[in-house]
Amino acid sequence: MASNQFVSILVLVLTLLLQGDNNNVVKAQLTTNFYSTSCPNLLSTVKSGVKSAVSSQPRMGASILRLFFHDCFVNGCDGSILLDDTSSFTGEQNAGPNRNSARGFTVIDNIKSAVEKACPGVVSCADILAIAARDSVVQLGGPNWNVKVGRRDAKTASQAAANSNIPAPNMSLSQLISSFSAVGLSTRDMVALSGAHTIGQSRCVNFRARVYNETNINAAFATLRQRSCPRAAGSGDANLAPLDINSATSFDNSYFKNLMAQRGLLHSDQVLFNGGSTDSIVRGYSNSPSSFNSDFASAMIKMGDISPLTGSSGEIRKVCGKTN
Repeated sequence: MASNQFVSILVLVLTLLLQGDNNNVVKAQLTTNFYSTSCPNLLSTVKSGVKSAVSSQPRMGASILRLFFHDCFVNGCDGSILLDDTSSFTGEQNAGPNRNSARGFTVIDNIKSAVEKACPGVVSCADILAIAARDSVVQLGGPNWNVKVGRRDAKTASQAAANSNIPAPNMSLSQLISSFSAVGLSTRDMVALSGAHTIGQSRCVNFRARVYNETNINAAFATLRQRSCPRAAGSGDANLAPLDINSATSFDNSYFKNLMAQRGLLHSDQVLFNGGSTDSIVRGYSNSPSSFNSDFASAMIKMGDISPLTGSSGEIRKVCGKTN
């Protein structure tokens, strides 16, 4: 009898443990309706903030999208890029890929403030950035997708990881493939996400070597870009040029048409169409805007799934620039 009771208790304990494990799995999954009851006006609040910012400065859409990308590639989509440096804390904003180029922080701060008024202490900065990135793409004419939410905010950041993990503009094709693969993204995801360069601007320091030294570049295009980007290092480093010469404020597939015409602005752009394994993907997106839009949306959802903090991990920041 005692033996049977012991077995029964053991089975009960194991069942509870397994249920606990299952609960953890559920907690770790992001959902599209996470805030449907706790903050029903979240999506409209974020959309309004993005619309206002992008309408007044179309380039801001690309900046917000880039913020999300740079957040996700550094220890997951946890809002760590939003943390400001202090005398006792070094964040990611002054890492090489972000220094003097990451922007849109004030827009996210303003949206967070509006969300806090509606639903105090409920919505993470990481989720606000994920939604704002989608809304930025839509605002500029790109595809829509359902953003999965339920992330929590990191209490830490890593400048070292930002320096090493964010893909660089001088990377080779194999380096790009490896960089994306390291966070669970396929080569096709990589090419689709690179298509985000259909919007936004880049600094001369990032494309100087390409427009002066590389041969797989349209000559007239190189000459045009040289006009605003002096050859001498340190001269005009911050001068801007559109990543997409045709439509820098419209989210479309002309980026891929540019690559086929050897008018990719960055080295890491043109390697996608340079006789390598991704040529066929570029050609496909160039011919089919719908294929690009569909793959881009799917890749954004996959990127948003990179190592989120959920459950009791992290926190819900009151202000995006600092921990509670």
